[in-house]
Amino acid sequence: MKAVKVSPKYQVVIPREIRETMDIRPGTKVQILLYENRIELIPVRDPARMRGFVKGIDTTVDREEDSRV
Repeated sequence: MKAVKVSPKYQVVIPREIRETMDIRPGTKVQILLYENRIELIPVRDPARMRGFVKGIDTTVDREEDSRV
């Protein structure tokens, strides 16, 4: 867990390691969410950019038989 300081203008710097892992660059929009007692920043991704990101994923699912009453 990283700690950052809030500037006098209420700005924070996202640590480099997190920026690189999440591919956050200057101009990236983020949604801010208040959840319980914490603040979460969620990068907004362009749907076109996400195309194919699950390519090759195994979509087979073992299901139980439907019960008939």
